[in-house]
Amino acid sequence: MTAPVPVSPADAAARFLRPGTLSLTQLPPLSLYVHLPWCLKKCPYCDFNSHVPPPSGEQQAGQVAEGLPESRYLDVLCADLEAALPLVWGRRVVSVFIGGGTPSLFSPQGIERLLADVRARLPLEPGCEITLEANPGTFESQRFRAFRQAGVTRLSIGVQSFDDGALRRIGRVHDAAQARAAVAEAREAFGTFNIDLMYALPGQTLQALQADLAAALAFEPPHLSVYHLTMEPNTVFATRPPQDLPDDDTAAQMLDLIVETTQAAGLQRYEVSAFARQGHRCQHNLNYWQFGDYLGIGAGAHGKISFPHRVLRQMRWREPATYMAQALAGQAVSNEHEVARKDLPFEYVLNALRLPQGFAVEDFCERSGLPPSALARGLTLAQQRGLIEPVGVGSGQRVVPTARGFDFLSDLQALFLPAERLD
Repeated sequence: MTAPVPVSPADAAARFLRPGTLSLTQLPPLSLYVHLPWCLKKCPYCDFNSHVPPPSGEQQAGQVAEGLPESRYLDVLCADLEAALPLVWGRRVVSVFIGGGTPSLFSPQGIERLLADVRARLPLEPGCEITLEANPGTFESQRFRAFRQAGVTRLSIGVQSFDDGALRRIGRVHDAAQARAAVAEAREAFGTFNIDLMYALPGQTLQALQADLAAALAFEPPHLSVYHLTMEPNTVFATRPPQDLPDDDTAAQMLDLIVETTQAAGLQRYEVSAFARQGHRCQHNLNYWQFGDYLGIGAGAHGKISFPHRVLRQMRWREPATYMAQALAGQAVSNEHEVARKDLPFEYVLNALRLPQGFAVEDFCERSGLPPSALARGLTLAQQRGLIEPVGVGSGQRVVPTARGFDFLSDLQALFLPAERLD
């Protein structure tokens, strides 16, 4: 990535509209991602851009964390959005996702102000899905209901486990009782909500995972996300791994248990880690997986924006104080680059093959601006190895991962890397 040359927002938009090697017949749906980077505590497994609030600073009624510069950060987000508008003029937003960090540290009044600022500057589709991430450690009675009244339509709760011992081992700030209380209030306040769970936790057995699943499913959640605990670089767990992690065979049995248990409860697996009832799939995440566009604002936020002849990726400054200073100066973007033509097939399948139904070749062409032949080498290799099965012919052809391809998804996706990066 290279740092962008300082230019006015209007000039930047004109620069990206110049002729290029791609030909997108129409632009994909556009989402908005807003990053609120603060947490009560940094979890030892977390590699997201999250920070503990400074020990002193602005404090407002109803805030959970001291030192959270809420109103100042909202001012900055507004300035960031204003500067980015020329890149997305005339485009309607299909979903908004407020992620972190722990966005539920912000007051309901702050979230209401944020959404009002967004609505004043971007046209939202009718019924636009607006998701807020929340943690049980920030739970207070009636708080989630207040977020619903502020305009949030969907809550995603980072429970991770309903077992106190497991929560302590992975460094969470909440306990099982808080988790249950938070989910119970979300169920009362929202028509749709998500519970995040993790598996392959230190010391976790199949029986313990079954108990976690039973606890979650007892609330009849419309959406459940279940993630394998991984040792990400630059985390505490990467340098000091926890003891008694389940081995690969046990983790595979755990995934089988998750799939079987959720299916029996009426949840359909519609993405590698996501399970939902009819009508409750996360539209924001689906837009990611279908190679849609997303404008990302906030500290460390990433974005992907398409133009008729190129696809642009952006990243905001990561450190909150730096981001706030730069955004107020009109330079919120720290890095940006056009996705190279040779990299687009891999970037597309990295998302689209997370879906069990795969993707239509026609959609690949529409959203990458490339011809079907750009997929040919990867498709041939994947079919030879039994990782995909083409369905249909001609313009209606789909690429669908086999059961083996879904189990070895990273190997399947890697086949679409540029030739020089394949062994």
